[in-house]
Order: sequence, then structure tokens, then C-alpha cells
Amino acid sequence: MILRLFHRAPAPGTIAALYGAIVAQARDPAFYLAFGVPDTAEGRFDLIVLHLALLCRKLGREICEAGAPDLSQRVFDMFCADMDHNLREMGVGDLTVPKKMRRMGEAFYGRLEVYDRALAAASDEELAAALSRNVLGQATTAAPARRLAAYVRAAADRLDATPFTKLADAQIAFPDPDAIALPTGEVAP
Repeated sequence: MILRLFHRAPAPGTIAALYGAIVAQARDPAFYLAFGVPDTAEGRFDLIVLHLALLCRKLGREICEAGAPDLSQRVFDMFCADMDHNLREMGVGDLTVPKKMRRMGEAFYGRLEVYDRALAAASDEELAAALSRNVLGQATTAAPARRLAAYVRAAADRLDATPFTKLADAQIAFPDPDAIALPTGEVAP
């Protein structure tokens, strides 16, 4: 409790940089060209949620770091503000925005739980199934879903290996999606 008295809140620049890195990674053309993510507003939303969930998952595991929950919450708040702004820019009415925002929040927390559980499993089958449903919009665990699962596992491993101090300084790096190969023995559709 006393540590909170000496804790510094993350700088707004740190929050913006972390969220900016998430959005930039979600916009990588490889996801849409090689992984089969639909190049739609929903597809882009799903990739932002995926990367945000990976960061929040990492920060949620940093129980010894007093600033981790605050950093996670502030990045999530920036995501919410960005989604609110985007909805209004797309012409969604003032009365409808709160309902859509609630659904987006529910989607985020539901996916965070599903991805965390799937990443804890020994194989990537559950993760591929979740990604197929949530990101690819398919009901199959075809090669693109398994490749995306390999990417997500690599991203989660990289984030898990990143010290909290680096994240608090807005130093975040995701794997290059082009460097993630199809699982052994599979060919692209």
C-alpha cells in the first residue's frame, strides 16, 4: 500500500506510444494478405483487440510491479477513446455509441480470457479455433488459423520476455508476421 504513494503514473506519451504500436502492428498488411484476416473494419478491430489483449495479459502477470495494472488500464482507456472516436467518425449516433462501446468492451474481455486460456494450453489447437472464430471469421482451424496461432504464441512469448520497465518506457516489439511460417508440413491455401 505504501508503494502506491511513491508510484508515478505512466506518462501520456507512454500510453500513446504503446497503443500506437498496437495499432501499427494490427495494420501490418501481412495479416490481411498472408493470414487471411478480412480487410474490413471488423477485421482491423479484431487485430487491435488481439494485440491489446496480449499486452494486457502480460501486464496482468506483472504482480510485483506496482504500475502494471495502471498501465494496462490506461492503454485500455485509450483503446476505448479511440473506438468511441472512430464510431462517431463513421456516423454512429450519440444514443447508439454507448451500446456499441459496451459490446466492444465485452468482446475485449471475453477474448482476453479465451486467448489467455488458449495460450496456457500445450498445443495451439484451442488458440487456432479461437482465432479462427474471432479474427478470421471462419469455423475451421485451417492453415491460416494455425499460422495466426503460431504468430500469437510468438508475440505472447516475446511480451512475456519483455521486462516491465521496458514496457513502462514504451518499448514494445511484436514479431514480424511475415517471419512466421506455416506449421510444419502445411501449405498455404
